[in-house]
Amino acid sequence: MKSKNSTKDEVRKKKKSGLRENIEAILLAVVLALFIRTFIIQAFKSPSGSMKQTLLIGDHILVNKFIYGVKLPFTDTTIIPFKNPARGDIIVFKFPEDPDKDFIKRVIGVSGDVVECRDKQIYLNYKRLNHDYGIHTDPHIIPAGIQPRDNFGPIKVPENSLFVMGDNRDHSYDSRFWGFVNKNVVRGKALIIYWSWDKENFGVRWNRIGDVLR
Repeated sequence: MKSKNSTKDEVRKKKKSGLRENIEAILLAVVLALFIRTFIIQAFKSPSGSMKQTLLIGDHILVNKFIYGVKLPFTDTTIIPFKNPARGDIIVFKFPEDPDKDFIKRVIGVSGDVVECRDKQIYLNYKRLNHDYGIHTDPHIIPAGIQPRDNFGPIKVPENSLFVMGDNRDHSYDSRFWGFVNKNVVRGKALIIYWSWDKENFGVRWNRIGDVLR
């Protein structure tokens, strides 16, 4: 027959064992979450209207960080490259003028491409770029001597670099103004909208949730 003390000891051991299992489960979950966030998938929010109508202010997106390669944690060094960003990809990257900020734009030109804009029309390698995601809302055309929004180039994209633009062409601060994006500072490729909040109308945009970005 067990004594009262031995029974109490068993209860204490079971409590300690249960607490330890809970702590281990929490630590494992944290480690897995950090691993996924660092190497595979990370959530980002669209803060501006520069990618309208592809992305709206308040769209929350998942970004594939694994698709272009594996980087050393907390660095821009790729240790296992997979593929390079391609024309048309929507990417998240460290803003060249302020690396603490993340920007999201669409890749227009890759290394070796020649990019030019004539009266709002984009030319890639001297051929007019036909796509349906770039929009214009301002009918006025600004001369190149004033600013490069509507007229610039031709310019050649340097090695290991990308030329990016926002889909909302008349209201995007992008490579036309500040230059190229180094491929090393690309965080990943935008995949899907998992949440969308309309701040102005104080409501969820249910029809946008689950949209795959193209």
